[in-house]
Amino acid sequence: MAATERTTEKRGAGRFLPLAALAAGLVVFFALGLHHYLSFGALAENRDFLKGFVDAHPVTAPLAFMAVYALAVAFSIPGALVLTIAGGFLFGTWLGGFFVVIGATIGAVGVFLAARTAFGEGLRRRAGPWIGRLEAGFRENALSYLLVLRLVPLFPFWLVNLVPAFLGVPLTTYALGTFVGIIPGSFVYASVGNGLGAVFDAGGTPDLRIIFQPEILLPIIGLSLLALIPVVYKKLKGKA
Repeated sequence: MAATERTTEKRGAGRFLPLAALAAGLVVFFALGLHHYLSFGALAENRDFLKGFVDAHPVTAPLAFMAVYALAVAFSIPGALVLTIAGGFLFGTWLGGFFVVIGATIGAVGVFLAARTAFGEGLRRRAGPWIGRLEAGFRENALSYLLVLRLVPLFPFWLVNLVPAFLGVPLTTYALGTFVGIIPGSFVYASVGNGLGAVFDAGGTPDLRIIFQPEILLPIIGLSLLALIPVVYKKLKGKA
């Protein structure tokens, strides 16, 4: 009996290993001082080397960039915005934005799976009926809610990576909502990166508030409202 309990405990503890590995990666990242490289100063300093690497390795460079981006998102490393702009700087608006979306989606799926493995079922069992009602409401319109949360940065990216795992959102819904939802913002900042060379030459830094300009923000808000149409329709249909 005791041996069975120990085996069960080991299996229970094992479910935290993926999340622990991601947390350890974040600690190692800062311990090695790698965060100093996620800055516009470092990008400007190494621009010739990076541009030369991209030109010399047209296949390896995009794969390496997407891998770095995925790891940054998975480890919840601050600086994804710098990486997004760097993608536009190195690959141009369209390819850079595309590589960002792929890398970010892969990293977000990694966090989602780790969180679901560690806390998903256990958290729902311990939280009581209230989280069951919250889960049911979220899952019924999961894609719409995810699109809104991804389109409009109301909450930190890392938080939106975790919460759907606790609420039992299916992986395919989560991945699709993430992929589609981050497209507008990714391409906006990739376009900023596409003009970064001229900014560096002038000794300046990119305008990170561009996303809040009305001509950019209003269309994104419009898309988020479109994403909520299925939710409104279901509620109206339920009252009819």
